[in-house]
Amino acid sequence: MIRADLHIHTYYSDGTQSPETVARTAAGRGVRLISVTDHDNALSFPEVEKSAKAAGIHAVCGEEISAYAGGVKVHILGYRMDTSCAEYVAFHKFLDNGAEERTADILKKLASKGISIKYEEVLRERRVCGAPIHAMYIASAGAKKGYAPSPAEFYMRYLNYGSVGFSTACRPTPEQTAEFIAGCGGVCSLAHPGRISLEKEGVINLIERLIPCGLNGIEAVYSGHTDVQTQYYKEVAEKYGLMVTGGSDTHSAAGNRCIGTPFFCPDERLLEALGTEF
Repeated sequence: MIRADLHIHTYYSDGTQSPETVARTAAGRGVRLISVTDHDNALSFPEVEKSAKAAGIHAVCGEEISAYAGGVKVHILGYRMDTSCAEYVAFHKFLDNGAEERTADILKKLASKGISIKYEEVLRERRVCGAPIHAMYIASAGAKKGYAPSPAEFYMRYLNYGSVGFSTACRPTPEQTAEFIAGCGGVCSLAHPGRISLEKEGVINLIERLIPCGLNGIEAVYSGHTDVQTQYYKEVAEKYGLMVTGGSDTHSAAGNRCIGTPFFCPDERLLEALGTEF
């Protein structure tokens, strides 16, 4: 059995750790296969791959794309995509431009309520030049200016669904996202279904809509799922012939979402789909 963590974030999006730290930590915890799935980009992969090799483990290129069905956020994981194909380049140009437009929309909405944050202040929160702007950069800038005691609190007060700064401008739909991943030859998995703001029936309906678009798997094994949720989504995956993926959704060294939790071992079908050999 190969232990894996296929959902990790670094400072190439809203995480705090470097690819080198992630790879070294994974190896130290007995994790032999990782995928860094930063939001809306795979810019870290060359560094991840090099660091994983140095640590004696394997890495698969991945990313987590934020899609929206109406006002409902749906995160979709894409693995092993051809990042050189025309469709990949075009889709990420759309994502990058969308992040800029959405940032402008959010800052305008916040300013209308007296919350003044400049674009340059947001950019200062970005660790990697060229990475798409993430909402947590806005939250970090806002917290530094005293509008909330922490970035997380700022996000919940001002950027979450129903809040003054909430914006879905230029976000792809789940269907568009799944089709994009499939079109680039990737493996497509629905991230943390237990966290989607829908009733169970709504999540099942979403899964049924996404299967014809290229959905291959469900992230049933997830740090934020209960045992009941994990078992339920494993059964859903089996019912629909989908693969089970798993990951910690680690963003930092602190907290309970540490690399390698929960314990996850991909089956042979998933390992083959990810193109890994052990």
